[in-house]
Amino acid sequence: MLRKNRLAFALGEEPFGKIRGHHIEFYLDVERTYPPMLRRPSYPASSETRKEIEKHVNELLDMDVIRKIGHNNIVEITTPVLITFSDGKSRLCGILEPQIPTQKLTGTLYQGYLMP
Repeated sequence: MLRKNRLAFALGEEPFGKIRGHHIEFYLDVERTYPPMLRRPSYPASSETRKEIEKHVNELLDMDVIRKIGHNNIVEITTPVLITFSDGKSRLCGILEPQIPTQKLTGTLYQGYLMP
């Protein structure tokens, strides 16, 4: 079926495919509908744990996997990144659900590092 209708799919020169008579409309909302970033207290962690977290975060920063966003920067769109650690290895997870308040989410975490 896909091969039979292959002309309907997008190509490089015609990115929306070859179906005629159908219009594609979309709206991209870039207005700030979210609250401004709030200052959050750090997780209670031992000094050894904090050093390990900072070490892993610095490694990810050096590799350009993540980047710091200062509280004075105006950033239109951000994705909070959750870094959890298990057996000395870090796991990087993008939090894509915009409906979850960051404060509520951070209050439920046992171990991790949240970076907007």
